[in-house]
Amino acid sequence: MRKSLAVLGATLLTIATSVLTAVSPASAATTATGLHISGRDIVEGNGQTFVMRGISHAHVWFPSQTSSFANIKAQGANTVRVVLGSGKRWGPSTDVANVVSQCKRNRLICVLEVHDTTGYGQDGAAATLDEAVSFWIGQKHNLVGQESYVVINIGNEPIGNNNPGQWTNATANAVRRMRANGFQNLLMVDAPNWGQDQDHVMRDNAQTVWNADSLHNTVFSVHMYAIYNTASSITSYFDAFKAKGLPLVVGEFGWHFDSGQVDDQTVMSQTVARGIGYLGWSWAGNNDSRLDMTNNFNPGQLTTWGRRIINGPNGIKATAKEASVYSHG
Repeated sequence: MRKSLAVLGATLLTIATSVLTAVSPASAATTATGLHISGRDIVEGNGQTFVMRGISHAHVWFPSQTSSFANIKAQGANTVRVVLGSGKRWGPSTDVANVVSQCKRNRLICVLEVHDTTGYGQDGAAATLDEAVSFWIGQKHNLVGQESYVVINIGNEPIGNNNPGQWTNATANAVRRMRANGFQNLLMVDAPNWGQDQDHVMRDNAQTVWNADSLHNTVFSVHMYAIYNTASSITSYFDAFKAKGLPLVVGEFGWHFDSGQVDDQTVMSQTVARGIGYLGWSWAGNNDSRLDMTNNFNPGQLTTWGRRIINGPNGIKATAKEASVYSHG
């Protein structure tokens, strides 16, 4: 009997070891370099959770405003989302190395996004996600080795309201192509419907995109504007991703959008309560000045929106924590 128990114990140990070493999202994440997904959280290479609290900066349209990186950091942000152009509609951005350097110099995590994809299928000038991936491949030499500092937001709001269902295959294929070309960075993918996912295509098909990532290192990004003008619309969306066990960030949001009032206070309070990252739009330069956080890029002149997201309850100054890579290297 004693020998039988020993054999049984050895068998169970073998089975347990096989389970633990099987390829799964959790085990794959633990071997990732730099920023990666663990469970539903973004964590750094040392395993410390990192929650984005940041601001978007329209760099491709205002390339001379490089002081914005330091000014955004001075407001307490731990992340900057940088608008780039692939050359299809804007750019091409040829200064990616300098952008990454600016982020690192100012101790910010750098979320880089190609903006040309905005509204594809509805905006005839928009680029495809595949074209955006081609841009990233051309910039690979500036991004390899920066996995602790750089998140690649493959394409901004890549599908409009016409045939949002095409998002699933287009996004899954873009993720596969990024991995096939050797990118190990944390990837961020925006929702269709101009980022707002009002038809719930991303919500309902996120698992397909997650499965397409051989590294299981993708975070989903919803943009919250006029569709999210009630607390229930926000909490129900967050609840859906929680139920799926998939990582989510609010990659853009404002406090006004066209004639619709965004419930920005619930966006901020709920993301803080749930440990979800948020990135506000944007530092300056909008055609609709209500979405500017500063007047003319001047950090001494915060707008109503700037004061709300930076200094208000659940705002950046109260909740942002700098990435540990800058203090522990």
